[in-house]
Amino acid sequence: MSTSILKSLTFVPQPKASSDPLIIKRERMVSRLEDQKKLLADPSYQRRIKRWVKKEDGEKVLVEKPLRTSKWWQQDQSGGYVMTVKVGSKRIEFEKGKAAIAVGSLEKLPGLIDSLIKAIRAGELDGQLSEASKSARPLPARKVA
Repeated sequence: MSTSILKSLTFVPQPKASSDPLIIKRERMVSRLEDQKKLLADPSYQRRIKRWVKKEDGEKVLVEKPLRTSKWWQQDQSGGYVMTVKVGSKRIEFEKGKAAIAVGSLEKLPGLIDSLIKAIRAGELDGQLSEASKSARPLPARKVA
């Protein structure tokens, strides 16, 4: 006597992937902050993206291209470090006129990045993320063939 293993399982419909723009912005920001941690560990780090490119004979191939990653931290006049957070090329203002976070030393930067990731996942920067994307340049309209 053998019982069916499949009969002991509970089947449910697969949930749809989230298309909420705010969740997508959060994940993109978390990804960029992870890139900053990698850049801190390895100054020659480059993010890699995959793109479809047409060859001379018209065939499309998927290629991996490196993207230069610029650092979001810099040294201030007193010798400490400050970090800015960017959406695209715009800096996020945390308070009116204050777009930088005082870090102190570079050793504290990974902890700050982890704190920012937690804040973003908790939704604490949703207002700034949506505000920064409103002022971003609109994407050009796609041509319809």
